[in-house]
Amino acid sequence: MRTIITVMGIDRTGIIAKVSDCLYRHGVNIMDINQTIMQDIFTMVMLVDLKGANDSSDEILKDLEKIGKEIGVDIRMQNEEIFNSMHRI
Repeated sequence: MRTIITVMGIDRTGIIAKVSDCLYRHGVNIMDINQTIMQDIFTMVMLVDLKGANDSSDEILKDLEKIGKEIGVDIRMQNEEIFNSMHRI
């Protein structure tokens, strides 16, 4: 199952490392990643594959949200089909 993960917040060292380490521990494959910093605002969008994950999407999201709180960013996870439907013009 392909999923979109978005990360937004004030830029700081280690955001990508923390998020990607979490995904690695859960066995999630990062298929594509795009990140940018606009002044001091960090934004990242990841396309990931949960097919080989060790845990459920709910457990992964819970862990990502915990990391988000620790480092002061908002992390969201959404099924790719739902994401595409919401952002279709």
